Amino acid sequence: MRLIVGLGNPGNEYEWSRHNLGFMLIDKLSSAAGIELTQRICQSSVGRGEIEGCAVKLVKPQTFMNLSGEAVACLLAKQRMTPTEGQAFPGEKLIVISDDLALPLGKIRIRAHGSAGGHNGLKSIIERLGTNEFIRLRIGIQPEHPISDTRRFVLDSFSRSARGEVEEILERSAEAVRTILRDGVLKAMTEFNSNE
Repeated sequence: MRLIVGLGNPGNEYEWSRHNLGFMLIDKLSSAAGIELTQRICQSSVGRGEIEGCAVKLVKPQTFMNLSGEAVACLLAKQRMTPTEGQAFPGEKLIVISDDLALPLGKIRIRAHGSAGGHNGLKSIIERLGTNEFIRLRIGIQPEHPISDTRRFVLDSFSRSARGEVEEILERSAEAVRTILRDGVLKAMTEFNSNE
């Protein structure tokens, strides 16, 4: 079982916000695979199904971004995947999707492990799990111009005129997740991190 967690904030007011790209990608994956997120487990909306021949749980934590780690730790405990002393954490079983203000809009960056990179959702997960050894797929939201209020920028919605581009970004990101599941994280990194 793979746990695929998209980070975001619950509520209609955040639906199209830049910070909710993780939620948007989970919605795209669930729609394409016919997986409904109807279960309410560990303060999360969860759907179980299959993508690329892999059993998956698609997850949208409902804790708000800064507390995402609470939901993820609870779900991993239920799957008996919580990091324990003396045992390697099965990090390849957890894929976390987030936005990234340090990457240009639409650029995808896949890593098998790493820091939070200033992202509060990733920071919360790393703190609660006590490890950064899990796969993350980050989607760039950096604008071409300087911004004075970072918090406001990430919580603002994409403009209606940008939503076609957002859909294209999400489709490419969904293919990146499918590649991770089908061919492994190293192959996905080679294919989708190519413009570094």
